[in-house]
Amino acid sequence: MFTQFITILILVSIVGCILYGRRLIKTEKVDAVFGNPERAKGGTHWIIVGSSAILLVWLYYSWDIAKGFYPKSANELCQVAKVNESLLGLKYQFPIEEREFKSTSIIKIENKNLSKISNEIQSSQQLNSQQKTTLVGFINKTSQLIPLLTNENLMEMDTKIKIKEMTDELRLLSSNFKKKDYPFETPDEKSARQIAVSEQGDWGIIKVQAGTGSIENTIEVPLIAATDRGLKFQAAAEELTIINDKFFKLRNHNPQFKNSIKQLKEDIKAYRKDLSDAEEIASNYAKDIVKIARRIEFASIYPPSALNEMQNAIVEFDNLQKAEQGGLRFVDIFLFPAGTIVSSGTSCSEQGSGRWLPKPSDTLNKFILMSKPSVGYKNIPLLWIDMMDVSKIVGFILPDWIADILPGEYPVHSSDGVVKQNFKGKVLKVVTGDFKLFKIPVPYGHIWDSFLRVFLGLVFGILIGVPLGLFMGLNRFAKGFFDPLIELYRPVPPLAWAPLIISVLGIDNTGKVFLLFMVSLSIMIISARAGASGTQLSKIHAAHSLGASKKQILRYVIFPNSLPEILTGIRVAVGMCWGTLVAAEFLAGTTGIGFVENVAKKYFQYEVIWITIFIMGMLGLLFDVTLRKIIDKTIPWRGKG
Repeated sequence: MFTQFITILILVSIVGCILYGRRLIKTEKVDAVFGNPERAKGGTHWIIVGSSAILLVWLYYSWDIAKGFYPKSANELCQVAKVNESLLGLKYQFPIEEREFKSTSIIKIENKNLSKISNEIQSSQQLNSQQKTTLVGFINKTSQLIPLLTNENLMEMDTKIKIKEMTDELRLLSSNFKKKDYPFETPDEKSARQIAVSEQGDWGIIKVQAGTGSIENTIEVPLIAATDRGLKFQAAAEELTIINDKFFKLRNHNPQFKNSIKQLKEDIKAYRKDLSDAEEIASNYAKDIVKIARRIEFASIYPPSALNEMQNAIVEFDNLQKAEQGGLRFVDIFLFPAGTIVSSGTSCSEQGSGRWLPKPSDTLNKFILMSKPSVGYKNIPLLWIDMMDVSKIVGFILPDWIADILPGEYPVHSSDGVVKQNFKGKVLKVVTGDFKLFKIPVPYGHIWDSFLRVFLGLVFGILIGVPLGLFMGLNRFAKGFFDPLIELYRPVPPLAWAPLIISVLGIDNTGKVFLLFMVSLSIMIISARAGASGTQLSKIHAAHSLGASKKQILRYVIFPNSLPEILTGIRVAVGMCWGTLVAAEFLAGTTGIGFVENVAKKYFQYEVIWITIFIMGMLGLLFDVTLRKIIDKTIPWRGKG
């Protein structure tokens, strides 16, 4: 119901916003000339159209619309796929979907191979005339095996009877398949099937293991037929599998053929045995000839008209099963784009965009489960609130050396084994957070860890990079001294630094934050330097003429002029930091979005991978929107000077 509601809401939103936009264009007066940024402001309805279109494409190509409106369609298509898989082996032997009989194709190929070997033997300079005569004789005997299989007069009565039995089974299956109550279930069988259907779950449903709290998936597509139509195809597939096995076990071997190929094998074996080591070429040719003879022996070669009735029975059932699919064929065509449900052995699976593009409903369900502290991902939720004592925060902020620099000694235990705290010991407890105060809600989880790492790395990069960049833009010594250092490490990809930094600083937050600091530092230095050196000279002269000091010029002229470059650099640094963080968490980490995606990749958890991609995009968008708001508030003159 949720998917149906969302789909209808999206369609209504798209149509409504398009109609509203067209009406607005006709009634709105636009005074701004072409090229004025004011013309691009507003247009929330077009944002809704774009977002809704993306979500609609996701719903459609992930097959979530099919799941929402026809939840049993995958199960029914699974049964149809079983029928098609069983039919495929039979149809492959006939000119139904192929251009010719399989027998005809095999005969053409093997005759061509025999002709090719014969030409090679006759033109060979390394074979004597006696060897050529003997080998060509073997080729002639091999080619004479084929007429023994294609001659209808030589075909054994037992083979004809078995073909007729399989043909009658196919016709009986077609006759029963038309009946509504096929496959004639008894009440007990129906009850047992309904229990099995209820236990197998729905299409792509997500479960949580009781007691462990970990997420598990059921089988991708339910195998047991859940509808009457599906049951009909499931039963037909089982009968077709039996017929298929019978057909491929059958061989059209009459006594003449058996005697001829037996004699040919014995002659070639005796011939190869008598050859010396120097006659290896002749032995190899004889070996190739016997290989062709064996392929002919194990191939399903029949007289041209021997399988006509069986072919007609297969075509009749194939047309019947397509007709019995009814509206399911249209559901498959229109709601399963770029693929369908296929069968392989005893299992069914999604093949196409629905396999690698998770359904929004499944993704949302898994996201909710991963956000719960009782489930999470590797026992850690994506984002949750934990009640933390303020003492832990105090202990994190205050350095331990505050207690070390105080006069006096730390308390020592007495002979009674009791430790009495003094002032210095109490201060140590405060700076290490070893005391109780009161608790406040604090966020924690994979998302929070990644967010905090990016935020800290970015803040440190701004605090150090912006002043240094301004200094380099205004001072010859600073530019000459620091420029080689910055340009030496800036072109090196962040991932090249990651193994070194992580191995030195460890896999905890320190190494990752320092790596992000390095990424943001170079960007902020270059942005601030470009802003400072790009200040208009006329503004600086005007400030000097008004009696401004160096600090006032820096505060009111150079820094505001550098703000557009600095804020743009921050936007660039945010994207670089996110990309670097995920890669760093890939390499080493036990929490964070990159860690979640890395583990999900190993277990082919596509929903989890798409969740991490979506989260990274949303967090990056959150940073960018925040920066855009800051830009609008701090430099409203940009583009208007």
